[in-house]
Amino acid sequence: MRKFRGLILGSVAGLATVGAAQAADLPVKAKAVEYVKVCSLYGAGFYYIPGTDTCIKLGGYLRVDLAVNTNTDTLGNTNGAAGARNRLSNAYTWRSREDLNIDTRTATEYGVVRTFFDGTFSWTSGTYTSTGAGVTNYDVISGTTSAAPGNGTAGGAGGGSLGVYYAFIQFAGLTMGKAVSQFSAPWTAYPGNNFDGLVGGGGDVTGVNQFSYTADFGQGITASISAQDPTQYYQAGINNLAVPGTFGYGTSDYAGTYAPDFIGMVRVDQAWGLVQASVAAHENHAAYYSPGVETSGHPSDKWGWAAQLALSIKNVPTGAGDTINVSGVYTNGATRYNIHENATPAGAATIYGGTGLAGAYQSLGLGFAPDAVFATGGGLQLIETWGMRGAYTHNWDPQWNSALYGAYAAVHYNDTAKGLMCGAGGTVATALGAGLTTCNPDYNIAQLGVITRWTPVKNLTFAADLTYMHIDQKYAGTTGAGASATVAKPAAVYELKDQNALQLQLRVQRNW
Repeated sequence: MRKFRGLILGSVAGLATVGAAQAADLPVKAKAVEYVKVCSLYGAGFYYIPGTDTCIKLGGYLRVDLAVNTNTDTLGNTNGAAGARNRLSNAYTWRSREDLNIDTRTATEYGVVRTFFDGTFSWTSGTYTSTGAGVTNYDVISGTTSAAPGNGTAGGAGGGSLGVYYAFIQFAGLTMGKAVSQFSAPWTAYPGNNFDGLVGGGGDVTGVNQFSYTADFGQGITASISAQDPTQYYQAGINNLAVPGTFGYGTSDYAGTYAPDFIGMVRVDQAWGLVQASVAAHENHAAYYSPGVETSGHPSDKWGWAAQLALSIKNVPTGAGDTINVSGVYTNGATRYNIHENATPAGAATIYGGTGLAGAYQSLGLGFAPDAVFATGGGLQLIETWGMRGAYTHNWDPQWNSALYGAYAAVHYNDTAKGLMCGAGGTVATALGAGLTTCNPDYNIAQLGVITRWTPVKNLTFAADLTYMHIDQKYAGTTGAGASATVAKPAAVYELKDQNALQLQLRVQRNW
């Protein structure tokens, strides 16, 4: 019996050993592969980041611009070498740009947490710059200066520039970071155009640092309150007339940043279109009467303000998808909410042209639009502006559309400011000289343009955008102050006269 039991146990052990050996030869079951899954919660193009409940979408575009008759890309030809209209002015400026945006969203018990980043990589052909004493450069990259005179090689083949358009977090109605101002209309500076330089409303298409809250009341009705940083895009200048400056307009003399701009906005956005009302408060905080001298005193702060109304009408009866966008704005001591950071002439026009006046070498058109001016011992004199912009876009067929657009802005100095600048011994009257017969720093800007776009295949668009601008300045007579070594203008007599400018922009853009 004992022998039989031993035989049975030995057989079982042998079978277990064979089974284990055979099991070792079987393939091991692999871990499940995590495939990227489509996230349908937030629209097309979103995918789950593997291993998380966060959805991500990548997007962007590649764009090639050719701007004709300007030294900058789509910003106009109203000052510097572009406004000189001589051999230093470019016949064209070329830019190639890649845009990348990253959009992430995560559903939480408090609502969706969203982050958004939009950055650009650009290569822009250079423009004339002056290094003083008659020595000049020709930039290879806009915004840089080569190390030696002549055609420099700044940046080399791998150079260029990086721009951060947007970088913000949204959560529970809050927007925190660099985003489009709550003051701006949804189309920012583009009611129907590609041209960056339209006056008549807010701009900051590249975003502004802000802390905002938006309440959604349903039925397309929203309201926002916001505090945003003015230093990058919303300071047009607080000019100290006691400090010598161009044509007697003084030099901008800001103190440190003291308060943000405060914004309020209400919008109704429905199938027929939208209407929006915006207001802004902007503090003007100047430094000292005598720069660098604390004991010289300073003007008291003054708050400026701006108000804007915007209207969009969708599906105009002239054709499917046709739209009308229009906005109007008023500012007092908050000029950048009308003549924004990219607007022609960005608050400063110095344009030379021809003349028929006997004894005059050329003509000159002037216009400057700061937030405020002041003189020693006096207070801030706020600059008043108003403006409008709009466009009508018509779709000829699914591949072709055109837009007719225009803009207007008026700049007005109060009587005290005009007395300081144009009265007896006034800074501008003195700078422009005895040939001046009418001294008035007010001026107007009018712009008119037409753009046609062709989209032969989805997300690939060719566009041609022609923009005309007129500077209606209020000075009359002549001046000897037009001499400028930086743009090769000689000491001579210049007729003070209205000026015109024309620019063509050609663009190819592939969105992805």
